[in-house]
Amino acid sequence: MTLTLKNDHVGISVRDVEATIEWYTEKLDFVVEQRFAVNALSFAFMAHEDVKLEILGGATTNETPAITDIVASLDPARLHHFCIAVSDLEATLEELRSRDVNVIGEPFDVAVIGQRVAFITDNSGNIIEITEPGTGS
Repeated sequence: MTLTLKNDHVGISVRDVEATIEWYTEKLDFVVEQRFAVNALSFAFMAHEDVKLEILGGATTNETPAITDIVASLDPARLHHFCIAVSDLEATLEELRSRDVNVIGEPFDVAVIGQRVAFITDNSGNIIEITEPGTGS
């Protein structure tokens, strides 16, 4: 049997669900699809077109140091980032900067995969890659 898989969502554990919902709504135009509580923990499913996030309340610490450099962020070993695709990376970054989004990796070409990429962080320091497919040279 061959497994058939498709991406459903990315789960992000956070200390402050409300602040995270506000960040993704204001900075990346996500919308809340569903909110609920299980065992006194808050959850929110958010979406922007086919990108889906599950915000999981309940983190009590944020032991990861502030991310200011994409290369330094590779240590420690962990889930590093999730990636969203855009049609115009430069215009997207310009808009995100106007929304006070923290850019930690300026755009660069990755010729071997034919993409141009940049990196931002959310309000909790989670890394988000933004890619413009088909432009790497």
